[in-house]
Amino acid sequence: MELGTFSVSLAVQDLAVSREFYERLGFAVIGGAADEGWLILENDGTKIGLFAGMFEDNILTFNPPDVRSIQADLLAAGVTFVQEAEPGEGAASAVLLDPDGNAILLDQF
Repeated sequence: MELGTFSVSLAVQDLAVSREFYERLGFAVIGGAADEGWLILENDGTKIGLFAGMFEDNILTFNPPDVRSIQADLLAAGVTFVQEAEPGEGAASAVLLDPDGNAILLDQF
């Protein structure tokens, strides 16, 4: 099962303050839209997303090439989703929880 690129999506209070903090750690902005409340940063292959006001908790994020195929395999294996990807093609996302309640986002864009 190819889960794709991994990143941590952080729920932040103040996007500018968080951006400045992570830039001091050597991260650089590689995407996002600050005016919409989100940025993607990278440091030596490690990616983090900063999201202000979009969700309450931090999320483990994977960007697979085919969310729907992974979802089908996991459903067949008995995994429960809190949000399933819509049928179709193209961009899609699905969310499941690990045994401790940590959200895992499968996000295909």
